[in-house]
Amino acid sequence: MSSSLAGKVAVVTGTAHGIGATIAKFLEADGAEVHGVDKDTVDLTDSAAVGAFIAGIGDVDILVNNAGGVCGQVGRPLEEISDEDWRQVVDANLTSTFNCTRAVVPGMKQRGGGRIVNISSGAGRSVSLTGIQAYASAKAGQIAFTRQMAHELGRHGITVNCIAPGFVLSNPTTIAQWESYGDEGQKKLVEAIAVRRLGQPEDIANGVRFFVSPDASWVSGQTLSIDGGHALF
Repeated sequence: MSSSLAGKVAVVTGTAHGIGATIAKFLEADGAEVHGVDKDTVDLTDSAAVGAFIAGIGDVDILVNNAGGVCGQVGRPLEEISDEDWRQVVDANLTSTFNCTRAVVPGMKQRGGGRIVNISSGAGRSVSLTGIQAYASAKAGQIAFTRQMAHELGRHGITVNCIAPGFVLSNPTTIAQWESYGDEGQKKLVEAIAVRRLGQPEDIANGVRFFVSPDASWVSGQTLSIDGGHALF
């Protein structure tokens, strides 16, 4: 076990499965005390609930905003999207990131440092393969939020970075999406990835591992595409 994060307290959101669960496992392996949370334990879109959760933990050195997703929605024409459809996805991805970040920042400032990593998506840098307008918009919002927070919080010793994953088979939603493409669609997607394979949760967790490590103390405001080279095309 690495001891690079020994004595650090980490909060990772969206740990029910896939990417979030793997991030939590990796940070724990590096010595951190990890508190995982998902929508079944805390409503991350409720600022009061988030505040109470963080207060119950105490000092937080590392925050990984991984919670989000498409909330069971599928791509539809814009004129068919209701107000609630839009808010549900934006809140799950962007508002949750805002709520959690706001809750941990005062303590990080007081202690003179911290690490925040936001998990966005390739959809935030390009377009969403799902066709869900709110998802692409919220994920782009996370990238902009990363830059703004890096600018605001850097003077307090807090770094803020972002990862934009490519297609990762990590949960029932992505598995169903993959299966919906059929043989030809799957082949086309893989051929648009430079290294010719889909991502694994471990690929994303390794990026988080770097951003929260002592080696990344002079890295902030960055968005790293971990997508096997898909963004090249």
